Amino acid sequence: MTSSKHLFGPYLRWLAVPALALLLVLGGCKKHEEAKAVVAAPLHAPAALTDDKAWQDYYQDVIGRNSQGVDGNTFPYYLPAPGGADYDDQYGRQLQGVSDSLQRGVLPGNMLAFMSPDSTKMADLVVAAFAKASPGSMKKVTVLFVGKPADNDRVKAAVEPTGATYKFVGFD
Repeated sequence: MTSSKHLFGPYLRWLAVPALALLLVLGGCKKHEEAKAVVAAPLHAPAALTDDKAWQDYYQDVIGRNSQGVDGNTFPYYLPAPGGADYDDQYGRQLQGVSDSLQRGVLPGNMLAFMSPDSTKMADLVVAAFAKASPGSMKKVTVLFVGKPADNDRVKAAVEPTGATYKFVGFD
């Protein structure tokens, strides 16, 4: 009598290879579908102007969703809502820091991102800092402004002469 091991052995090995390949393909498809499902919905601008944590979370979400084409570093500039004891000092330091960076030059592939619950004040900062930037000095640099639509045009007008790619994300 022949054992079943010898009778089915070669056939089982022959069927095992395609079955294993099929499992790998199906398993890979499932992982791809799971990866798609992980994408979170975009955050919305917080209603409370003084909730710095919520604003910074929102800001990071917006930066992440607008980083296409950025293969270098992102330099985020955030100004909290007015009312803090050192608000004017923070504004002055940010303005000086941005102005210094623009005068030194920003490497291609990098992104400068600007946001504040006080969109008008941040727009003032960007316009003032970019007034000192050399025309054409920021080619292949991305500038992201997150603010109110009413501030978009003047920020865009200040940034465009530098040759930077300008992106705007609005909130109300």
